[in-house]
Amino acid sequence: MSPESLELVLQTQIRTRFDRLADKQQQPRSPWRSLLSIRQDYNRAQLVFQTGVAGVGGKIAVDDSDGAFRTLGGIEVPLFVLEGKGIRASVSAYGAHLLALEVPDREGQRANVVLGFASLDAYCTGTTYFGATIGRYANRIAHGRFTLDGTAYQLPCNDAPDTLHGGSYGFNLATFAVVRSDANAVTLRHVSPAGDQGFPGCLTLDVTYAVEANALRVAYEATTDAPTVLNVTNHSYFNLEGEASGCVYDHELQIDAERYLPIDATSIPLGELRDVAGTPFDFRTPHAIGERIRAADDQLANADGYDHNWVLSPPRTSGDVRRCARVRAPRSGRVIECETDQPGLQFYTANKLTGALCGPHGNLYRQGDAFTLETQGFPDAPNQPSFPSTVLRPSETFCSETVFRFSAR
Repeated sequence: MSPESLELVLQTQIRTRFDRLADKQQQPRSPWRSLLSIRQDYNRAQLVFQTGVAGVGGKIAVDDSDGAFRTLGGIEVPLFVLEGKGIRASVSAYGAHLLALEVPDREGQRANVVLGFASLDAYCTGTTYFGATIGRYANRIAHGRFTLDGTAYQLPCNDAPDTLHGGSYGFNLATFAVVRSDANAVTLRHVSPAGDQGFPGCLTLDVTYAVEANALRVAYEATTDAPTVLNVTNHSYFNLEGEASGCVYDHELQIDAERYLPIDATSIPLGELRDVAGTPFDFRTPHAIGERIRAADDQLANADGYDHNWVLSPPRTSGDVRRCARVRAPRSGRVIECETDQPGLQFYTANKLTGALCGPHGNLYRQGDAFTLETQGFPDAPNQPSFPSTVLRPSETFCSETVFRFSAR
């Protein structure tokens, strides 16, 4: 059975189980959570299928002593440890997750600077998207609806009343096939069938992680057999002092943007490109992340902090990779510079972490313990014609790159 057929079987099971819950009026607060066992069964089947047909080139390095990141539901999952000058990245084929990213401080001491879990199984149940590849549509689509070429499409509203990060079972829960790998890079592939989470077109996405001199490059390439919408990103949560180091409000942030997208109470853009000047969203010069995060500002109140899309300047086009943001940690001296060819940057200050999730070293993650640099198209662009288009057609190939470049000073 192909991955496409497995996915269609999964979707049928989901609809059947959900309909039964609805008939019995037994819809829990998050009905999709009650269907986790279906997704786990699907993951096992998909892993077996891909192990049988997908060649794994290069060496699969393992950095965990107990195998917690090499198995999912008892099935082995490829884990790659990519080595470069000064940095090391751990990547899983499950959800094309970046599990760990070790970079040196000013004294040359390496530490993992991305949040995560203690086992791969935890990534099945988490709703934080730690390190995940997000698709088919990163960020939000209002009311889970959009119209493309005259046809209306309905998606699951997994972040009621809207769709978030591709729906209830986005790419973060898919098992990617391994296309190729070596000591410095790995390319992973996911085929999302037509109708997956309600999206049109069969989409093939390749994600490449490549470690270079003091940098991690993430490249995306996608094609479709029918018109669709696409918005992909990496959802790593960064803490440059180390993943277990607590609040990042003292990190100094600079974003190369003169405008941002204000949002409503459900985090859907209002359609306005608002000037950052004179607001807590002005990071054209460096400011501590927490310097103005508690200001009396309706936009900060709407998101419980920063969770907004900045309109990068100057405007980018595919292949035009430029710096969009810079963050520095004062104690360790670690610096990350983010480069992209995407038009937007979603900067998020981990506002929804409540202390309920435990990291790999037994520490609890709380609000403000990390930040994200999600390079992407604009949220809700399928419903807002004034935004840059996120439509992908069969005659086109989507190509994009994001680079996370590290230094210490």
